[in-house]
Amino acid sequence: MTRLIRIAPFVEAALRDHRPVVALETTVVTHGLPEPQGFELAGALEAEIIRHGAVPATIGVLKGCVRVGLSRDELSELAHAPEVAKLNLSNLGAQLAEGGPGSTTVAATMFIAARCGIQVFATGGIGGVHRGESETGDVSADLTALAHHPVAVVCAGAKAVLDLPRTVEALETLGVPILGFGTAEFPAFWRRSSGLPVDRRYDELAPLARAIRAHWELGATSGVVVANPIPEADEMDAALYETALNQALSDARQRQSSGRDVTPFLLDRMRELTGGASVQSNLALLVNNARVAAELAAAIEAVR
Repeated sequence: MTRLIRIAPFVEAALRDHRPVVALETTVVTHGLPEPQGFELAGALEAEIIRHGAVPATIGVLKGCVRVGLSRDELSELAHAPEVAKLNLSNLGAQLAEGGPGSTTVAATMFIAARCGIQVFATGGIGGVHRGESETGDVSADLTALAHHPVAVVCAGAKAVLDLPRTVEALETLGVPILGFGTAEFPAFWRRSSGLPVDRRYDELAPLARAIRAHWELGATSGVVVANPIPEADEMDAALYETALNQALSDARQRQSSGRDVTPFLLDRMRELTGGASVQSNLALLVNNARVAAELAAAIEAVR
C-alpha cells in the first residue's frame, strides 16, 4: 500500500479472506475518556467485536506510521504517551513526517479504513455542525470524510453538544444516507432520539446491509451513517441531560473555546456536571455500537 500505512497481519489476512473487519478510532482512547479508562475501553471494544464474529482493526499513529490493527502493547504505548496529537486529515501527514504519536479521529479513521478496504467502522458519535456555526464557521471534518469515503459508520448519531438539525441537513446535502437501526429518529448520543427523522429505518441487519451495498454498487463514493441509539437502560436522564448540556454550552461560550478544543472541553464539562453519568452512557453506547458493527460487517460480507 504505502510505507506510511502498516496493516497488521491478522487484519490483512481477514481482508484477503473476505472475513468481517471493523475499524476502530483511537481519539476516544487518548482524548475522550480520563486515563486509564481509554485504554481499558479499547480492549473492551475489541473483545466485543471478536465476540460477535468480526476482526477489530484499531487505528493509530506510532513512530511515523499509521498502524491498522494495533497490538495490545502498541495500544498501551499510545494510550500512555505524554503528548498525543489528535489527527484529522489536515495534520495527519505532518505528524507522520515528525514521527510523533497520534490518535485518529472519525475523519482520519474513515480515510485510512477506506484506503485499506475496511467497510465498517464503529465509533461513539460523529462530529458535525457546531452550534453558532454561522458566526464561527466551525464544521467538523467528519462530514467531509463521510462525503468522500465509502465506509459505513455505526454511531449513536452525532455528539449532542452539536447543532443536530444542521448536522442532519448537512449530511443530506452531502449525499450521505442516514439509516436507522431500530429507530426512525436520529439519535442524540446520550439520548435515544433528537426528534429528527432518518432516511430509512431498519430493524434487521440483512436488509440494512443490502441497502448499504446498493448505495455503493450504484457508484456512490460517500459513506453511510448507521444511526444506532444508545440502549434504553443506559440512556441519560432527560432532565439531567438538558440541565448539564445547557450549562456546558454556556461555559464554553464564556471560555471562548474554538476549533479542536471545543468538543473535548464540552465532553469533559458534561462529565463533571453529570457526576460521571455521561461517561457511563458513553461507554455503554460505544460497546453497543461495536456489537452492531461486528454483526453488520458480517451481514455486508454475506451479501457481497
